[in-house]
Amino acid sequence: MSAFTERPRCCVHRSRTASLNRDYTAPHAGSAASPRCSLAARTMTPGCTKAGAARASPGPRTALGKQKTEGAWIKIRVPPPPSCDACGSTSRGERCGGAPAVGTLLVSRGKILEKTGLCSQITFGRYVRQGRKLGVDPKLFIRDLQFNKVPVRVYQPKATSDGRRRGIIFFHGGGWVFGSLDTYEKVCRYISRESESVVVSVQYRLAPEHKYPAAYEDCLNATIHFMKNIEHYGVDPANVIVCGDSAGGNLAAAVQQTLAGRSDLPRLRAQILIYPGLQALDFNLPSYQQNRGVPLLFRERAAFFALQYLNGDALRMQEVLEGSHIPPDMRLKYRKWVSPDNIPEKFKVRGYKPHKPHEFKAEVYETVKRLCEPDPCPLLAEDAVIHQLPESFILTCEYDVLRDDGLLYKKRLEDNGVRVTWYHLEDGFHGIISLYDYCGFSFPAGKRGLDSVVNFLKSL
Repeated sequence: MSAFTERPRCCVHRSRTASLNRDYTAPHAGSAASPRCSLAARTMTPGCTKAGAARASPGPRTALGKQKTEGAWIKIRVPPPPSCDACGSTSRGERCGGAPAVGTLLVSRGKILEKTGLCSQITFGRYVRQGRKLGVDPKLFIRDLQFNKVPVRVYQPKATSDGRRRGIIFFHGGGWVFGSLDTYEKVCRYISRESESVVVSVQYRLAPEHKYPAAYEDCLNATIHFMKNIEHYGVDPANVIVCGDSAGGNLAAAVQQTLAGRSDLPRLRAQILIYPGLQALDFNLPSYQQNRGVPLLFRERAAFFALQYLNGDALRMQEVLEGSHIPPDMRLKYRKWVSPDNIPEKFKVRGYKPHKPHEFKAEVYETVKRLCEPDPCPLLAEDAVIHQLPESFILTCEYDVLRDDGLLYKKRLEDNGVRVTWYHLEDGFHGIISLYDYCGFSFPAGKRGLDSVVNFLKSL
């Protein structure tokens, strides 16, 4: 149960909800203006004042964070770390490290707004994840450009360099549905400053308005443009890295596989995959079972996002979760790569029960069969492609439904002779890197994970 309790809303707050009843999204613009409302994370009490101040309810102590948005202050209640029962941790009493219940709150609020007709869940999700413009960075040159008609933001260190710098092409996360250049502004600035690298952040088109392969094509085209014009950015063509988190990790892996055999472009130096989603065959792997209700990514939402990306809807989500969408012969073919048997036993101790897929439904397969292609599911690429991949860095989190996707890809890479640096956050949860210095949140594990990425870059 969420640590938040829905309370009666004040008159001021009630009048503001109407501002959400509009479509303000511009998936390919990257910086669309949008309405502001304190709905996202406010807890109101029956006696709230006209000013809209929220009082913490009696009970366990909670931290209060503030975020200023265009003339209004939002109070955000950050709950204490969940108990073992809440996060599904081990019987030894270990905790997940405090994954915020804010994720649970936002999902429930989004569903309420959609049912009442104020706005869709996706519109609400984009609103609360939109990020905000930051001021000038004294250590970086920052420019908004277009690479082959794809909006990008380029970060270049101001300090002089003895030679050409490394270049990093960054694809943001957000389930192919959320995220923007502003959402990941602090992350990209940090990577550029700390690793002294040129970072190119790509604003690919978002689903469901733009279905697969729109996001993949944008990322691929932006990468090719950058590599063909690399001399304009002071980047060493032999030291270009693709990087992404979550859905961005999926896109980074797909782009890397596509370019692995290209002889007309410089070879990519490395790939950095931060808790990537790499397959949609099995939503019942150990990590999906163990972390199905852990924020910020629930099991159902993982399937929801994959189907939004593929089809622009999630009409077959339940059948996909049950495994009815994969033909028996195809399941047998891919079992060598997508199987709980390939997950180390130590990752199954928090409770795992082998899952028998439901009966195959041909009509479901016909609507989602592109989920079995390597571009949307890089874990399914043939060995001939995998063994051409460069040195790789994979970050996984213990309390993440996508943990096992990363573990399975790590094994595939190593089995094909690819050098892998693996960093596992024992107290991490999905999305923790994107929460670096975000709206008052601060998670030590997220900072450690971000620093592990920087350290890998410096080692190249």
